[in-house]
Amino acid sequence: MTVGEAIRAAAEALAPISDTARLDAELLMAHLFGISRSELLLRRMRDPAPPDFASLVERRAGHEPVAYIIGRQEFFGLPLFVTPATLIPRADSETLVEAALALRPHARRVLDLGTGSGALLLAVLANLREAHGVGLDRSAAALVAAQRNIEALGLRPQAAFREGDWHAAGWADDLGSFDLILCNPPYVESDAVLDRQVAEFEPASALFAGPEGLDDYRILIPQLRGLMNTGALAVLEIGANQAASVSALAHAEGFATELRRDLAGRARALLLT
Repeated sequence: MTVGEAIRAAAEALAPISDTARLDAELLMAHLFGISRSELLLRRMRDPAPPDFASLVERRAGHEPVAYIIGRQEFFGLPLFVTPATLIPRADSETLVEAALALRPHARRVLDLGTGSGALLLAVLANLREAHGVGLDRSAAALVAAQRNIEALGLRPQAAFREGDWHAAGWADDLGSFDLILCNPPYVESDAVLDRQVAEFEPASALFAGPEGLDDYRILIPQLRGLMNTGALAVLEIGANQAASVSALAHAEGFATELRRDLAGRARALLLT
């Protein structure tokens, strides 16, 4: 069986569980060859299919995300290493990066709270080469992935990661203050029904935040002002139906807010000043 034939068969097998079955199959195949999807499509479609392809397709058919199978996900043009200890960076979250770069292009100190793979922080620092940043996460395993991304992207001089938990007393005592704060906290309601590839594979601690999905905002927002320089901006990711609730929490702490929507028109980023 050729690569092209194997991809077609895999796409048919994956169609019941994936809206991107053909793309999934192509990414899995490119991973086995150690090449880009573009090169695969241009040069390798007539080659014999690798025998290991079937096992990867079987894992995807069991709802395991492609990003975890291949250990990689692109975000804001950056190839990022990801593991099941980190959320998979999503294109929706690029809304936060776009807002940050547009509104604080001269930021020099950047903080990323709940950094995971480091996606938000590294995307900003890759575009603000005079800036330095700190990524904080309570998961030591997630920080291993973030550190690997620093090294791979050549951003070590600009970024540092550290373990910390905004639920704990004194967590921010020695962080200093920042021109820009980024945060994609847990914000999913505890009884929400999620796709199997999310519910069964992505870290629950980075997803769920109480019955309304607001528990982490209630803890974090009152602590932000002490981390912000004069004129600083905080950019929080929110759920599609949380703009009013999170804005109310921010207003109660004296923040002005502005909403940014993602490409699908959903509420995605709340800007606090």
